[in-house]
Amino acid sequence: MRKPTLVVVSGPPGAGKTTLAHRLARGIGCPAICRDEIKEGMVHATDTFVAAPSDELTRRTLPTFFGVLELLLHAGVTTVAEAAFQDRVWRPHLEPLRAVADIRVVHCQVPAETARARIRRRQAENPARRAHADAHLGDRAAHAAGHEAFDRVRLDVPVLDVDTGDGYRPGLDEIVAFANAGR
Repeated sequence: MRKPTLVVVSGPPGAGKTTLAHRLARGIGCPAICRDEIKEGMVHATDTFVAAPSDELTRRTLPTFFGVLELLLHAGVTTVAEAAFQDRVWRPHLEPLRAVADIRVVHCQVPAETARARIRRRQAENPARRAHADAHLGDRAAHAAGHEAFDRVRLDVPVLDVDTGDGYRPGLDEIVAFANAGR
């Protein structure tokens, strides 16, 4: 029996990760596990929650996210995992999963101003976004600096950079082929 594949979709906030993760999962035929969606689901059970950096839900989301990935991979389920984690969070949690999964990384890239506009739009359109502390958006320069300083996942695994500014470059079919390579 072959190992399942874990396709990690990463990049800075607003880079189009969640949308790509769901499209990629449909193309592969597997689940997409998205960190923000887990946290947004937790908000429903927390009436008085106010988002802040390193808040209680953020602390609870991390082990839940990686626990779900571990459960699925140990069951032999190919999975797409999406989060805006930087290397210092991804790598220590992914290293142990290498024993049970073939890992591939899709890194989403987009200009900082495009990411900022996307984040603002989804805040306005989705009340569940109250789960996230997006105060950094108030200052355009601070947001751009944080966006540019994003520390991407650094593992010795296949990596594909995807420009999500206007559609996908490379295209979705090529991204699915990258995810399925070796299967």
